[in-house]
Amino acid sequence: MPDDVSILAMLGVTLLVLAAVAWTAVLVLLLRRARSGGAARRSGRGLPGFPRPRRAAPPLEAVELTPAEQDAFAGLVRRLGRR
Repeated sequence: MPDDVSILAMLGVTLLVLAAVAWTAVLVLLLRRARSGGAARRSGRGLPGFPRPRRAAPPLEAVELTPAEQDAFAGLVRRLGRR
């Protein structure tokens, strides 16, 4: 131990190094857990608390327009296209 460094300074540096090592270990653990959890989410379990996503989209609806409605829609498209 160097003579010009106090015991408190050495203790402080030691505690900071131990805290950094502990923080790094926890970070690595969380990243590994998140990576392995991602595979579980892709397998269909999903996130807790959220509803399951639908597998298929709802059926599409189609409505036949009368010729007057088609003309009105075409006029609307032309008017919006000018802006």
